[in-house]
Amino acid sequence: VQLQASGGGLVQAGGSLRLSCAASGRTFSNYAMYWFRQAPGKDREFVAAISWSGGSTRFAMSVKGRFTISRDNAKNTLYLEMNSLKPEDSAVYYCAAALSVTATPRYWGQGTQVTVSS
Repeated sequence: VQLQASGGGLVQAGGSLRLSCAASGRTFSNYAMYWFRQAPGKDREFVAAISWSGGSTRFAMSVKGRFTISRDNAKNTLYLEMNSLKPEDSAVYYCAAALSVTATPRYWGQGTQVTVSS
């Protein structure tokens, strides 16, 4: 499956952004979907995951309560709604597809930059 992330940008602390990830090439609804992020000089880290149906989600503790992950299988699109953004949320955000919400992602998108200014 091919993944294309978009929606990143520059936002002030406390603001909001919505990332999108458009999927093509294989049946989107067959896959659990993930968001990861990587800040300069740091390892890529897990942000959120959602099951193929959308019925199960999980989040990193650092974003729980501020971020929401969702998907629209009819539109082959994954979303990440980010609220109350903090400067430490600044990173390149990647979407990824896996066979389950606990599996290692198999397919990756190219990333979209999110910068949160203080």
